[in-house]
Parts: sequence; C-alpha cells; structure tokens
Amino acid sequence: MRHRIAVVGSGPAGLTFARVLHRYDHPVTVLERDPAPDTRPPGGTLDLQEGLGQRALDKAGLLADFQALSRPEGQAMRILDTAGTVLRDWQPRPDDRANPEIDRGQLRDLLLGPLDVQWGRGVTQVVPGTRDGVLVHFADGRQETFDLVVGADGAWSRIRPAVSPVTPHYTGVTYVETSLDRVDTRHPDLARLIGDGSMAVYGVNRALVAQRNSGGHVKVYAQFRAPLDWHTNLDLADVEAVRSSLLALFDGWTAPVLDLLCHGTAFVHRPLYVLPVSHTWTHIPGVTLLGDAAHLMPPLGAGANLAMLEGAELAESIATGPEDLDEIVRAFEEQMWARAGRWAKITTAGLERLVSSNPAEALAVFDQVQPS
Repeated sequence: MRHRIAVVGSGPAGLTFARVLHRYDHPVTVLERDPAPDTRPPGGTLDLQEGLGQRALDKAGLLADFQALSRPEGQAMRILDTAGTVLRDWQPRPDDRANPEIDRGQLRDLLLGPLDVQWGRGVTQVVPGTRDGVLVHFADGRQETFDLVVGADGAWSRIRPAVSPVTPHYTGVTYVETSLDRVDTRHPDLARLIGDGSMAVYGVNRALVAQRNSGGHVKVYAQFRAPLDWHTNLDLADVEAVRSSLLALFDGWTAPVLDLLCHGTAFVHRPLYVLPVSHTWTHIPGVTLLGDAAHLMPPLGAGANLAMLEGAELAESIATGPEDLDEIVRAFEEQMWARAGRWAKITTAGLERLVSSNPAEALAVFDQVQPS
C-alpha cells in the first residue's frame, strides 16, 4: 500500500525529499505557498559538500547534472584585513570537487524537474491524530488528510507547532545584503578583489563578505552585532540612507573594501535567528520536520546540505523500508537529531568567532577548515 505523503515547502529539503520519492515511483504531494517558483528571488549561492548535499543528489540520481552546473572555482576563498592586506588566498585544485558552488535558483530548477508542485497552497496548520490521518488546513479554507506530513517550510514553519512549541531566537548578529551585477565589466576592480569565489574582511564585531554567483552576479553581506531594533530610526526602504548608515558602521576600513557597499541598488535586512542547539521533540505520529524547520542554525555552509541529505534519507527509507511508516519516521528523527545537534554546535561556535571582538578568531576558524 502506498502511503499518502505531503511535504510542505519547495526549498532544498522539500524538493530533495520529493525527488527521491519520485525516483522510486512513490507518490508525494508538494505544497508550496508561493504562487510560482520565481515569485521570490531564490537567494545566493550554496556550496554542496561531498558527504552531505552531493550525497543527497546522488540518491536522487542528479549528481552528474549537478556537476555540470556547479562552479568548482567558487570554492576559492580570500580573507583581507580592514586595511586591504590579503591575509589568506585559498585556491581550489583543478580536480577539487569537495564543495563546489551552485546558485540556489539553478539547484531549485534541477530538483524541480518533473515534480508536480501545488503552487499557491499555503498551509496554516496541521492536526495529527484524526481518524483519517493528519489533517492539513489551507489558507483558502480547504482541508486534506495525509498519512505523513513533512514540514520543510523553513525557519518560521507552520508545521513545527504540531510537534514542538519552540520558536527561533535572535543571535545578536544581523546581515544586510546587497547585490552587484555584471561585476566583471561594470566593476572590474571589485571583480579582481573578490576573485573567483568568496572574499571576506573581518573587523571588531563586524564583517564584509562578498560571494560570486554565476553570470557575474555578486552577493555582498554586511555582518555586525547589534540589537534587533538597531534600525528603529532608519527607513530600510531608503537605499541611500541604509548605504550611509553602513558606511558609517564600517568607517575607517579601506576604500576598495567599502566600495562593495557603494553600488548596490537595494538592501535587504536579514537578522539571524536560530533554534536551540539540541532541538528535539516528542515523536508525534504522522508529522515530522526537515532542515530549518527542525534545526535552524547559523548560515555557515551546513544548513542546506543537512536539509537535503535528511530529505533524501527519509524518502529512501520510506520507499525501500518496512511498511511501518511510523517506525521509519521515528528512526529518522533520532538520526537527524544527533547529526544536526553536532552541526548546530559547530556553526553556533563558528558564528561567535566570525563576528567577534577579536578579528583574529575569524582567521583561525578558516585556518582550521581550509586546506593548508
């Protein structure tokens, strides 16, 4: 008997889960509140690790397609001090495929493939334990039941309350994001500064990070410690006011680095929230969580990778495992909690060191993870 399964959310976690089930010809309903895949900007670039995200894509039969799209050169990493002196300049080997980069939009389209996503189906609540299964309430007033509902709907998950009362809390670190287009032709000096991958400058309780995406697009992130209401007297929609505020915050840094902030035409405020490091819950039959919905952590390269592998592993277990769906989900949750807890500790400690009162701590973090 085929189980009635729904996954809520069409991010990397939900789509990987659905794509692996699809590979095994197991039906799955993908529910997404956005009316279309391109409703919102897909975000920046992701590095998919060999043992995590790439392993998930292999389970979905998509590893070769990923390798054709990915940018191994994007693994390059350059660190400067606030005076513009290059402190580290790591370049990948020609055959290095450990953490190649891919744009989030490209990854989304790769995972979507033949999947039939129900766009514009916003879920407001799920109620487990009904006679017919898990009852899903939609924003349009409709209802539907499933044997299993998988919450892959991100930090502010509508599915999480069915299993856990915990909500994300602010880390004390805020990102403000802007973008540069056609950087190689419009801003060649910045293109040379950034290199082929990422460039970061660390100061006291603040940092500037630039990451290449494909097609000459660069994401720039101003990172700093501040109260959640730091912008109370600032209109975040006023581009020039935000730019002036950021330039004042990074006053004294070398002009070529500050130039990263001078060309963006929009700024996006992204305060960093996390869930508790060891977030678990009492198992509830018929409902589980993946990715940020389960273990929101600082964005230091682990979240999407873990989410994709979790989705792939759960789907594979459902498609090939025993008939007892609840037994499969219980075992999956135990494995997920242990692995995610380890990564949450690593990324939480990493954020503390990367945006800290001692910039040397940030350099030490990279020295530990980059090849010598």
